[in-house]
Amino acid sequence: MRNSKGKEVMSRAPFPAAAALAAALAAPCVSAVSLNPHGLGEVLVYPYYTVNKNQDTLITIGNSTPVSKVVAVVIREGMNGRPVLYFTLFLSPHDAWTARISGTGGEGGAFLITQDSSCTSPGLSEGGMRFWSETYAGPARPADGGPTGIERTREGMIEFIELGHAIPGSALARTIEHVPTDHPNEGVPECDTEALGLRNATNAGPPGGGLFGTASIVNVAEGTYFGYQADALAGFSDVVLPPKDYMPIPFERMLAFANSSDSSVGGAKATVIERDGRAVDLDYARGIDAVSAVFMAESLVNEYLVSPALGANTDWVVSFPTRTFLVDSFYAAAQVPSPPFTQSAVAARSDAFVHPAIYDQEASQCPSCAVSPPIGPPPMLKWQVNVVSFLPDGTPNAPSPVLGSNLTTRLAPFGDAGLAVLSLGSHTGQELPGGRGNGYAATLHGLPVAGFMVYNIINANAAPGRLANYGGAFAHRTTMLCVAQAQDGGSASCVTGVVQR
Repeated sequence: MRNSKGKEVMSRAPFPAAAALAAALAAPCVSAVSLNPHGLGEVLVYPYYTVNKNQDTLITIGNSTPVSKVVAVVIREGMNGRPVLYFTLFLSPHDAWTARISGTGGEGGAFLITQDSSCTSPGLSEGGMRFWSETYAGPARPADGGPTGIERTREGMIEFIELGHAIPGSALARTIEHVPTDHPNEGVPECDTEALGLRNATNAGPPGGGLFGTASIVNVAEGTYFGYQADALAGFSDVVLPPKDYMPIPFERMLAFANSSDSSVGGAKATVIERDGRAVDLDYARGIDAVSAVFMAESLVNEYLVSPALGANTDWVVSFPTRTFLVDSFYAAAQVPSPPFTQSAVAARSDAFVHPAIYDQEASQCPSCAVSPPIGPPPMLKWQVNVVSFLPDGTPNAPSPVLGSNLTTRLAPFGDAGLAVLSLGSHTGQELPGGRGNGYAATLHGLPVAGFMVYNIINANAAPGRLANYGGAFAHRTTMLCVAQAQDGGSASCVTGVVQR
């Protein structure tokens, strides 16, 4: 047989025991969206990419399962979360796909390039795919009022969402799978355009998870490398995505289509982890609220290192994976803004508020940070993707020192090193109501966040004429507060299962 390029390819027998495996994968299941600590899932959220400061972002996604996967890839700019590139990726069993996001030069935009042979739709050109500005500047989408330049694409976040699996032995599976390496095509899949579109009952089944991923922010010239693991959501969908009622629909909305077959309110269930580590199951009428629930944090905790003697600086990435669906009127499915956000996006900006407590290494607290409420207005996180920079008061405004971000919020450190606690739930209205528990209504306090801390140390005296860079990246720690509410007004922690009066 021949592929879409007219090349002769080897006809392959169906996947061994294909009928039995397909039957097992198609068996009805019950799901609840959860943030999987083991790093495997149906949805992967990469909270940050950047090409600023002459950096590249390297991306990897792996399929740990013995079946092929159909995956939506959505890359979002950092200000308002508008998509700047999306396409479908097809992963064969035990496949890994790699790509690089780089700058186009100067202060231009960004583009994605890959040398991987895994199928995509549309196909990615050998020279790479430049990111779009039309989705925030018009006319492809209504302009959001923010900056219209292509430089908005230089930093943002990424989603990989499994739409379903290819039933073993089907035409879809056969065109995705890599041809055996002893064949003249040397392991390259067929990628037949017509077969890639066959996502129907005989070719595709619901998502099954097993995806994992990493990203690395690299500056080759300076020798810096910051790697992190993508957040993995399990139990995202019981059905092949997108739902038929919403066809055709841009993949940019796919994160809102979490669903659970046994939801009592027709939406999606979420499993969240309370402060003491116990799991709480909540039911939401909207899929996007279930996704927000698993990312909700009442507070965010991490370290900082800013010692001048070490040439050290620290940035924190604080991204809001669901923000665009709740503050941008083009994407929101209900009122704007929707909880837990309190401001609609205006000129791409929607302020969320944090109350910081900053401690040095000896557990002494920043005096002004100890005031409750804090002196002056609380710091604001304005964007879909935010970078918190720890810089002394009076430091000139400039891109963040480690990542070179322009989406910054500045906090003054207390001493050369220590830890900071950002309270996300103390500001009025920053809470997610509407969860239904075991006989009670539940409210989660805070904001849905993902991200990590990066630090960099510059050793100017490593050796005569040599400069050495050292650094690391570490995930944030978070706390969650779930309050159960009875009809008569009594409340308690959701983990108790009993509402105290």
